Amino acid sequence: ELVLKVRIQNPNLRENDFIEIELDRQELTYKELLRVSCRELGVNPEHVQKIRKLPNTMLRKDKDVARLQDFQELELVLTVSDKNLLFRVPSLSEGSGYNKKASELTY
Repeated sequence: ELVLKVRIQNPNLRENDFIEIELDRQELTYKELLRVSCRELGVNPEHVQKIRKLPNTMLRKDKDVARLQDFQELELVLTVSDKNLLFRVPSLSEGSGYNKKASELTY
């Protein structure tokens, strides 16, 4: 697996943390990167204008994705300025990484 750090580009947020996503190294395509990133961040793929490798490189094709290395930082740049309209809450069945047993642990 290739582990990448992804977030939504939004300079207006005080805290704009990255999440880590995993991609199968056998399926390193732009389409798969977009699909997994959007699913994990709860964004509609139709609203993604571009994917930026930080600090300033736009990813455009499968070869660009194939060159990515573990823990590189990416941003999804959205097309609409009102970002509140773009988010959707992913269901637990979408493989969001939710672990019911882990959420019930007590310390």
